[in-house]
Formats: sequence, structure tokens, C-alpha cells
Amino acid sequence: MKKLFNSLPFRLLLGIFVGIILGQLFNESTMGVVVTLQYIMGQLITFCVPLIIIGFIAPSITKLGKNASRLLAVAIVIAYVSSVCAAFMSMGAGYGLIPHLSIDNNVAGLRELPGVVFELNIPQIMSVMSALVLSVLVGLAATWTNSKLTCDFLAEFQNIVLDIVSKVIIPVLPFYIAATFCGLSYEGTITHQLPAFLQIIVIVMAGHYIWLAVLYLLAGAYSGKNPWEVLRHYGPAYLTAVGTMSSAATLGVALECARKSKVLRKDMVSFGIPLFANIHLCGSVLTEVFFCMTVSKILYGKLPSVGTMILFCLLLGIFAIGAPGVPGGTVMASLGLITGVLMFDNAGTALMLAIFALQDSFGTACNVTGDGALTLMLTGYAEKHGIADTGDLESPIL
Repeated sequence: MKKLFNSLPFRLLLGIFVGIILGQLFNESTMGVVVTLQYIMGQLITFCVPLIIIGFIAPSITKLGKNASRLLAVAIVIAYVSSVCAAFMSMGAGYGLIPHLSIDNNVAGLRELPGVVFELNIPQIMSVMSALVLSVLVGLAATWTNSKLTCDFLAEFQNIVLDIVSKVIIPVLPFYIAATFCGLSYEGTITHQLPAFLQIIVIVMAGHYIWLAVLYLLAGAYSGKNPWEVLRHYGPAYLTAVGTMSSAATLGVALECARKSKVLRKDMVSFGIPLFANIHLCGSVLTEVFFCMTVSKILYGKLPSVGTMILFCLLLGIFAIGAPGVPGGTVMASLGLITGVLMFDNAGTALMLAIFALQDSFGTACNVTGDGALTLMLTGYAEKHGIADTGDLESPIL
């Protein structure tokens, strides 16, 4: 029994169920305390995200040596192609299915969450994208200049960040997830909004699983390795992403899951997983495309033209690379496309944000799980092109 309670997947599931139940029982004053605790835990997790990115990406780049620039370019290309192809698949499904659906657009009637009792702001030392760019530039520059001192410092910093992840972030996550689902349950999102859009969400989730299957099959075929040996370890990361709705907040668990795989090179894991957590958002892109087409049909009576949707998908792939790995990051980053390319008005934008929030957790889970497939592709690329395995630090077991 003790081993069961020490299992991260069990604690995550327990947090989800306890949060939903308590959300139905708590009154407004008690929810004020829950919202405050969720806010503080979210601040802590958010603060650590840039540290995790710097602590893993920069040292990994230095270990890759002269191959760093090439692997970075390969990673960006496969992340963009994955997101755009997922968007096109979603677009095709939208044109084929949406005209035949009967969708209720009533999302009103939710309770409003109380405000936080007090604010404990823990600002990040830098934004997520700044940390990502800094990691890449410092790692590449240290490699180009053969700076041993900087490389040694980054390796020590990676050790520090590993302890922060294993001793701070992972223990906090079940409580953060419980508080998140408690708020959703109290608002009525779980009991009222979700049934109204169940049919679209089911279609989108099916799209997630189809795309994940495509990614892992392609990764296995390219690398010559069994993709199941990667996918089977991703349960904790998937559940964490469902609860946090954030690729960034799930990063610590995703690293742990990927390191358990016997077919992924550890240097590719330390390099690829943190990088893809910020630039590979295939599930969120797939979701946004289908939901945008649905909202267009609901509010404006027609689907966008094929040309408009192709342009939207191509640009959305670029915006996804720069979107923050936080709840709603993709749709927030692409609001300019929604209003400028699809020409949504305020009502359309508001409805888009509302229904996107209903399944944001599952889109994030698809993003995170898909990162494992892309890391397998990187592993295959490194082996096919004779890039030496630099090894990596041992990781704490979940």
C-alpha cells in the first residue's frame, strides 16, 4: 500500500478525483483558500520553469559539441512540421464533420471563483522564451569558444535543477492538480460546460490519439527502434499535463518519463524534451483549428474558406513555436491570427477561448506525449549521422 501511495500516477489521479469532489462540497469562503493555495503553488512552479529550461538545454547543447547547431535546426523543423501537419489533419476533419454536427453554443451559467485571499507573487527571473533563447545562445557560444569553465558550471547547475525538480516540483504537483480540478468543479465547468461540447471534445481527443499514433509510428520507422518502449512510460506525464494544463509545468515529470525509456539516448532526452516542451504544440494546434472552424460555423453560419484555413494553419505552426508552454498559451499567442486571418469578432474570440479552455488539458497532454516521439526521431538522427552519445546524469526515480 505504501508503494502505491508513493507512485506519482496514483497521487495524480487521487488529486484529480479529490479535487472534483471537494469542488462540489466547498463553499465560497473555503474556495477562497483553495484558490489562494493554487495561486501560490502555480507561482512556485512557474518560477522554476526558466531554471529547468536553462538547467537542461544549455548543458545538453555544450555536450553535443559541434553538432549542437545542426540538432537544434533539426528539432525546430520536425516540431514545426508536426504542428502544421496536425493542423491540416484537423482542418480536413473539420470540413468533413462539422457540417453534420448539432452543437449547442450555450456556455453560460458558471459560478465565479472567489479571488485570492492574498497574493504572494513570485516573478520569474525571466520569461520562458527568454530562458529558451538564453539557453540556446549560451550553450552554442560555450561550444564555439570551447569554454571549459562555462561548461563545468552548466553541468553543476543541471545537478542543482535536478534536485529542485525531484524534491520540490514533483511533490507539489498532486496538490496543485487537486486545487485546479477543485476550482473547475466549483465553477461548474466539469458538470455544465463539458456535456454541452462533449461531441466536439470527443472528436478532438480522437484526433490527438490518431496524431500521436502517426508520430510514434513514423519515429519508430525512422529510428528503427520500438516506439512503444517510449510511449509506455508516458502515463505520469500525460496525467500531469491533464491536471496542470501546462507543458512547462509538466516538464519535470516528462523528463523523468523519457529517461526511463531504453531506446532514447539520454543526451537527446536532456536536449529534446525541454526544447520540445516549448516549441512542439501539436495537440493544441490540432484543437485550435477544429474549434475555430466550429465557432465559425456556430456564430457566422459558415466554415472559413480553404485558402483562409491553409494560411491560418501555416502561420499557426510558427506562432506555436513561440507560444509559452502555459495554460492557454497557444490560443493566447495566436489571438492575432484568429481576429486578423479568420476575422472573428469579440463574440467569436470569447467563445473560442471558452471552449478551448474545456479541453486545454488534453491538448497539452498530446503535446507532451508527442515530445517523446520527436525525441526518438532525434535519437535516430543522431545515430544515423554518427553523433557521439555524450551520456547524461542519472535521474531520480518517480
